[in-house]
Amino acid sequence: MKETIAFPQSRSCPYAPPAEYSALREAGPLTRVSLYDGRAVWAVTGHALARRLLADPRLSTNRDNQAFPVTSARFTPMPGRRRVALLGFDDPEHNAQRRMLIPGFTLKRVAGLRPSIGRTVDRLLDSLVAQGPPAELVSAFALPVPSMVICDLLGVPYADHDFFQTQSRVLLRGPSPEDVVRARALLEEYLGGLIDERFAGAADGDELLDELVRRQRAEGRRDREELVGMALILLVAGHETTANMISLGVFTLLRHPERLAELRADESLMPAAVDELMRFLSIVDGMLRVAVADIEVAGETIRAHDGVVFTTSLINRDSDAFPAPDALDWHRAARHHVGFGYGVHQCLGQNLARAEMEIALRSLFVRLPGLRLTVPAERVPFKPGDTLQGMVELPVAW
Repeated sequence: MKETIAFPQSRSCPYAPPAEYSALREAGPLTRVSLYDGRAVWAVTGHALARRLLADPRLSTNRDNQAFPVTSARFTPMPGRRRVALLGFDDPEHNAQRRMLIPGFTLKRVAGLRPSIGRTVDRLLDSLVAQGPPAELVSAFALPVPSMVICDLLGVPYADHDFFQTQSRVLLRGPSPEDVVRARALLEEYLGGLIDERFAGAADGDELLDELVRRQRAEGRRDREELVGMALILLVAGHETTANMISLGVFTLLRHPERLAELRADESLMPAAVDELMRFLSIVDGMLRVAVADIEVAGETIRAHDGVVFTTSLINRDSDAFPAPDALDWHRAARHHVGFGYGVHQCLGQNLARAEMEIALRSLFVRLPGLRLTVPAERVPFKPGDTLQGMVELPVAW
């Protein structure tokens, strides 16, 4: 029997799929891989097939299903552990949760936030300029931008950023299941306190936590656990992934000076560049599902209880969907990438993330036109990880 390739693999270059994935690409749009525990699951590598299957209700995100694929021992389900809001639920529960949150992330709402995002970015750049080079761009810019924005949107005090950023890192990259569970419990306790304050008061602010409490009151209910779960996923995903995109985006642009020169010459390319970077970087490189019924597709049968992993970096470099996929091209139509997912579980905050990246990258390279790395690119540390990519530090000068 042919040996299956292990999934996931670590990248040697922060913006390129692992070299080992070339065999997966050659195997076709649907093949088999093995997880850390030896379990064989299906891997989707083709773009058209990925969009078809991500929209198929026979694939579930319910982590309580014992057959759900787990990519690391640290994510092993533990007794009594609650499912993550949105990500861990299928319809109709998922749809009910999403309906509560959609008003906070519409294009109109995000358009109204753009001026405040711009002011946040400008303040941070003012501090960088006043301090002078050199600087470490992750801690001074890439991480604070989305952290401040999501705090303002939710109603979470930014003064507590050291706490929630640290616990978020453990939640996503903790060395053991116990560490992950503890980090989640600490974050839930913290967010629960903020929600309790809203329940005890008028909850008449403009922040999203106030809006959610008011909506529950209007429905004649009080579900603290529901709101804590929503706040947790929004806070963690709302700063960690965007921070990784900003830092990796800067690194990638500095490594592709011709593409950076294009953006400097024509700022109108920036919205397209953000989606092309999302496609090119694929920082969340592995979406997970479990089949709840048999699915006949691509000449194969995905059986009920089979695990399915979506290899985002390969899907977003499928040459049938993206000609010359290993090249950065601001002029290609890239918005159909799956960097934000696809189907009912597509990223709720994608409008906000696009706005943050667009404003942050544009302003950074305008204010610091001589931005450059201060160490060789191969010495820039990026986060050790298999399915979530990011920079540890980004040492720069200008």
